[in-house]
Amino acid sequence: MYLLTIRDGLQTRHVGPYPSPKQAADDLDRLLPLCSERARWQIHALEDPEAFIASLQAAGSAPTRRGEAAGRLSRVA
Repeated sequence: MYLLTIRDGLQTRHVGPYPSPKQAADDLDRLLPLCSERARWQIHALEDPEAFIASLQAAGSAPTRRGEAAGRLSRVA
C-alpha cells in the first residue's frame, strides 16, 4: 500500500492508501493543479506494523515485551 503526501505551505494532505505507486502518481496528476507552484509531494510505501515489528525482532533489534522498551529507554536517559 502507498500513501501520497502533499505539503503546500503550512498545509499537509495525506491521500490514499493506493495499491500501487502508479495509482498514487495518477491521483497526484489530478491533485497538483489544485495546489500552489511551491507544493512538494512524496509517495510513501506503507508497512504492516506487525510485519515490521516481526522483522525487527528477527534481526534482534526490537524488544519483545513492552516492559523491555521502557527499561531500555530509562537506562539511556
